[in-house]
Amino acid sequence: VRFVESGGDLVQPGGSLTLTCVASGFVFSGSNMMWFRQGPGKQREWVATISFGGSRTTYADPVKGRFTIGRDNAKNTVTLQMTDLNVDDTGVYYCTKPPPVDWGQGTQVTVSS
Repeated sequence: VRFVESGGDLVQPGGSLTLTCVASGFVFSGSNMMWFRQGPGKQREWVATISFGGSRTTYADPVKGRFTIGRDNAKNTVTLQMTDLNVDDTGVYYCTKPPPVDWGQGTQVTVSS
């Protein structure tokens, strides 16, 4: 099982960013997918989940209405569109599948003026 995240960057408050994760080593189209994040000095926290077919999505309260999770089963990719970013969104972002025991290297998102 492998996850390769990309797209992280330094962005100003109020800005937008899209993260991408390429997954391999399992039946991607048959698995729900999730994004987690870990801020500096904080525990890793769940951000969003998308069902295996893409029809159902759920979000953590802090990102609801600002983040959108998506997937392309033909490309084994899952994305996270982030808008109206604030400093509390700073952290390393990871994608994974349930149960969340396999992790990639993550991608760093820094929100700062």
